[in-house]
Amino acid sequence: MKLGMKPLALYIHWPFCLAKCPYCDFNSHVNARAQNKQEHETRMVNALLSEMRYWHERVTPRPLTSIFFGGGTPSLLAPSNVALLLNEANKLFGFSPTIEITLEANPTSSEAEKFKGFADAGINRLSIGVQSLNDADLKALGREHTVSEAIGAIEMAQRMFKRHSFDLIYARKGQSLNQWENELRAALKLAAAHLSLYQLTIEPGTVFAQKTAAGHTFTALDDVADEMYALTQSICEDAGLPAYEVSNHARVGEESRHNLSYWHYDEYMGIGPGAHGRVHMNDNYFSTNTLRPPEQWLRDVEAKKVGLESQAELSRNDQKTEHVLMNLRLFNGINKADWQARYAEPLYTFLNTKNKEFYIAENLLAEDTHVLRATKNGMMMLNRLTEKLVA
Repeated sequence: MKLGMKPLALYIHWPFCLAKCPYCDFNSHVNARAQNKQEHETRMVNALLSEMRYWHERVTPRPLTSIFFGGGTPSLLAPSNVALLLNEANKLFGFSPTIEITLEANPTSSEAEKFKGFADAGINRLSIGVQSLNDADLKALGREHTVSEAIGAIEMAQRMFKRHSFDLIYARKGQSLNQWENELRAALKLAAAHLSLYQLTIEPGTVFAQKTAAGHTFTALDDVADEMYALTQSICEDAGLPAYEVSNHARVGEESRHNLSYWHYDEYMGIGPGAHGRVHMNDNYFSTNTLRPPEQWLRDVEAKKVGLESQAELSRNDQKTEHVLMNLRLFNGINKADWQARYAEPLYTFLNTKNKEFYIAENLLAEDTHVLRATKNGMMMLNRLTEKLVA
């Protein structure tokens, strides 16, 4: 299949939060503008519209299959501005009849009250950043909400959105296997059809990383974390929400369509500070990155219509490497027929055959005539597997 005919998605990054969580390495910032926040939001939204128009002039035109408002905390946006962005996206590109439009939200009362406004604006899927069902751990994670607010937000989302999900973080310091099991089972009772479940990791540049370097501990021991991961797969599968990606669980048909566009290595435009994209232009495939500092990005967009930090053509070898890295995150793995159609050559011609066969013998990879995939054991060391496969 020609790259330009792959599905097209749009990612919109809103970089501001009420507070910066100590574990977070995303491009998120506390908006220090105590005054004129509404005026600043208007400028930011106009800049997002400008970047959207910029890409419309350059990518192969076709209807959007998904839109994702990520952050940061995009639920801080006024619903009227969300509607403005969606109306422009529809005007420029058109929407697929089954388009998924997701917005990430926090469960604080002030934001939950805006849910109806987001639904009216066109959001049809809500992703809620709960992170824990334990008040003490929420505080340790730097979250601004309580368990009660989280449950209230989930219940409100269930009333207003046909599709919704929420996130939890496990393998927290002091968390036992039994405690995580109880929390997970409670989450499954609240969940509808999708859950995102992430192991707490210490990422460079975060507050937790700085404190870890000073001798503090925030995560569970590695063997406990591994047990938690295995238990998570088993419990979710039994509950009808099997893993379809390393950290994401869903009933069949309820997977995040937007995130699948990344993992299937489809095309997506990224707008907003620090957003990434993979787009097809003039018969070539490009990676794009926007400037991370919000004010620098804003100045560049207002001067140049786009806040690009880099735009690089990806060689076919680059594309194949990224394709392997993304596809192996999926429990369905790499579809050999799709690979053949895309690159006009078999999958085996690109991979390190010796390493592949070794990992198959070690029960870390599995292969048949249709797919190559990581096993459940392989998912626990995926970075090493993919590195060796494309070596």
